Amino acid sequence: MTRIGLVGAMGRMGRAVAEAARGLDDLVIALGVEHPGHPGIGRLFGQGKLAERLGDVLDSVDVVVDFALADGCDARAEMTASAGKAYVTGITGLSQEQIRALKKAGEKVPVVYAPNFSRGVNLLYRLARDTARGLGPEYDIEIVETHHRHKEDAPSGTARTLLDVLSEASQAEKVVYGREGVIGDKPLRQIGVSSLRTGDVVGEHTVMFGGPGERIELTHRAASRQAFAAGVIAAVRFVRGRKPGFYSMSDVLGL
Repeated sequence: MTRIGLVGAMGRMGRAVAEAARGLDDLVIALGVEHPGHPGIGRLFGQGKLAERLGDVLDSVDVVVDFALADGCDARAEMTASAGKAYVTGITGLSQEQIRALKKAGEKVPVVYAPNFSRGVNLLYRLARDTARGLGPEYDIEIVETHHRHKEDAPSGTARTLLDVLSEASQAEKVVYGREGVIGDKPLRQIGVSSLRTGDVVGEHTVMFGGPGERIELTHRAASRQAFAAGVIAAVRFVRGRKPGFYSMSDVLGL
């Protein structure tokens, strides 16, 4: 039985992961962690209680799943790795320094980092890459992402990953985030990225390829966080007995 320590346990993704783990035979939510002062601290959560410090639960878990705020993610990864526990996170808006900290933690334990845990989104990355390579630089590329009004970072982590994939595949020379004023003709090898925030949208991502007389659109729409939570469960199963390393959802899903 794999015991999970869930950080950010009462957030949107934390609750979704806890629900996805309910009733499974091979893993269990052992304990949860929330920020100091959270009204749920000390109450029953999973097989234990909701704690306010990650250090208080590390001895009782096998894998840490972290969906707390980006602030402190690097310190939590380092603490988890020092305790010899696997670390899984999908926190977006991380700095390059924080990403380096995750990779360093991966030298000691298996670490899975994924801006999006959905199987469909991770397939979208591949489809977008192959489409960009097949169409060539004469086709314009635009990325449009939409999320709920409470999302703090923009563009989304998924959109940033799409941008990385498409920039390499199309050999893009410039990225434009939103547009305003008299902008003139769009030059070749420029990728546009637009972020929309409205209502309770879980997550939508569209890549548009526009060429002479036609347009191709690749779209992924998440109807609920169930798709993401299922990916987290797959990642937890993936790290069991895995050698240290810095892994992606492509590794988890065999893509």
